[in-house]
Amino acid sequence: MNITTLLVPDFTLILLGFLLKRYGKFSGDFWTGLEKMVYYVLFPALLFYSTSRTVIDFHVTGKLLQVTMMAVACAIALGWLAKVLFRSAPMIFESGVQTAFRFNSYIALAAASRIAGDEGTALMALIIGFGVPVCNAAAVHALVHKNGGLLREMLRNPLIIATASGLLFNLAGLHYPEVVSATLSRLGNASIALGLIAVGAGLQLSGLHESKGIAGYFLAVKLLVYPTIGFALGRALDLPPLQLQMAVTFCAMPTASSAYVLAARMGGNGPFVAFLISASTLLSMLTLPFWLTITH
Repeated sequence: MNITTLLVPDFTLILLGFLLKRYGKFSGDFWTGLEKMVYYVLFPALLFYSTSRTVIDFHVTGKLLQVTMMAVACAIALGWLAKVLFRSAPMIFESGVQTAFRFNSYIALAAASRIAGDEGTALMALIIGFGVPVCNAAAVHALVHKNGGLLREMLRNPLIIATASGLLFNLAGLHYPEVVSATLSRLGNASIALGLIAVGAGLQLSGLHESKGIAGYFLAVKLLVYPTIGFALGRALDLPPLQLQMAVTFCAMPTASSAYVLAARMGGNGPFVAFLISASTLLSMLTLPFWLTITH
């Protein structure tokens, strides 16, 4: 099975969500509720379940985390470089910079599972466990650093709470009963499919009325420069083939769909972020197979 075929089921679910939102007889409240359930319940359950069960051996995965976190730091720096390179309207940079480095965890875990099964899922969950707090902190900082609300937003973020709890649970050597494991597993499985459908439902390309230059810059950093950095670092540190593929897959993800929620809730430019999310998701249908092919 070639790389493009591997990704077809995931992008099909995104297309399904797009069609259901526009032609299905579901109210706006239904989609709002679905997004909230995935973001606050299902996906945190998956992150906690995955990170609490992943074997954390830094002798094995230390280089993988080093590569991905260095790539994240580079992407954040490149995102902030846009503040110097472009003159933009108020809240354009502050809202959009997060799309240069945040990643769609639903697509990442779905792709990792399709490519390498449980082993790929475990590696991607570990990357996400470390990547979510760093990326969310940088995103929140851009929007609230003037108001001093960074710590408050971090402590309220369900993805950070879930990943941190899972890692602490894991490092403490704790175990939960089989019935709890089965429940968390089913919640996690539901989060992938429903998360991809929610991504498709949120697609909209009508929010770009200005600042086309900075929008193109953020998209180029996210889909082209970021994975190039991940690939170069992975080769330089001699990552094993599967770890290299997971690192580049992580870096090549379209931006997080929750970026819109953050921007809208914190007084940012929601339509601009919605456009960037939608454009990066659609363009990743072309770029992601390329990056997976060169690391295959």
